[in-house]
Amino acid sequence: MIHMKSRKVKLAGWGKAIAEHEMKFGDQTRFRLHKGENLLDLTDQAIAAAFESAGMTIEDMDCIVCGMATPLQAIPCNAALVHERWARHLDIPAMDINTTCTSFITALDMVSCLIEMGRYRNVLLVSGDTASAALNPSQQESYELFSDAATAFIVTAAEEGESSEIVYGAQKTWSEGAHDTEIRGGGGLMPAFDMDEQNREDYYFDMKGTRILKLSAKKLPGFVEQCMAKSGVTRKDIQLVIPHQASRALSLIMPRLGFPKESYADYVSEYGNMISASVPYTLCRTIEEGRVKRGDLVLLIGTAAGLTANFLLLRL
Repeated sequence: MIHMKSRKVKLAGWGKAIAEHEMKFGDQTRFRLHKGENLLDLTDQAIAAAFESAGMTIEDMDCIVCGMATPLQAIPCNAALVHERWARHLDIPAMDINTTCTSFITALDMVSCLIEMGRYRNVLLVSGDTASAALNPSQQESYELFSDAATAFIVTAAEEGESSEIVYGAQKTWSEGAHDTEIRGGGGLMPAFDMDEQNREDYYFDMKGTRILKLSAKKLPGFVEQCMAKSGVTRKDIQLVIPHQASRALSLIMPRLGFPKESYADYVSEYGNMISASVPYTLCRTIEEGRVKRGDLVLLIGTAAGLTANFLLLRL
């Protein structure tokens, strides 16, 4: 793990949107798109809110980045489809960054490096997924877990004298968990044309929750301790932890990482897992509720398919 100096970037604006179809599973609430609706409509709402929040427009952007887990179509990249809606008259670059559920954290980490080096100054970062599109009704654990949502952030270079920065970022992958969370069909290894009644379940989302939890419990504590040591930050320095809203096991994992209940945001019962939108949607909500403010140190953390883990310390 290589230590990097802090990067002087800030979140200049933000917006969020969630599907309107509300579903109840016991004490859990989920939100899903109606048939005929698509994720781009949600991203439009989030992007419009982000630009209004930042007091900026698409003409101010140097790049569009989509940090999303699932493709809107096989090609082109998701960011090109967002570009078509928002920047068709511009030739700014559009690209995808994908680490599934932690795509927003990875994208923010990478984008901050590009801004720090002067490649870009203002970046539109969009995250969100249509989780409901590939859920298997016969797999209750996953079918009752996910919501459809989108977020947008305007990431800019911080001005002289502003405290906003990325303090530290790290990511690791343990591929012994590569097949614990997956959709096997639909890509190059198992093309869509090969689907039949015998292999139909290979084209649904498949999650082995117990195995993921065991591997996370084994790997994450050491990873977090390494990151804390290398960043030079203590848990008392962090105003709030924003974890990926992976499942109701959040309350089991977070204390094992040294974060008691009052130190992190938990909206699993209200929204469930929003895949790539989970962390940024939760961040938006905590900002709107006043739980965090400018100058606060926030930890973005989570796991994703792979098994991948991300750790990002952000001073708002």
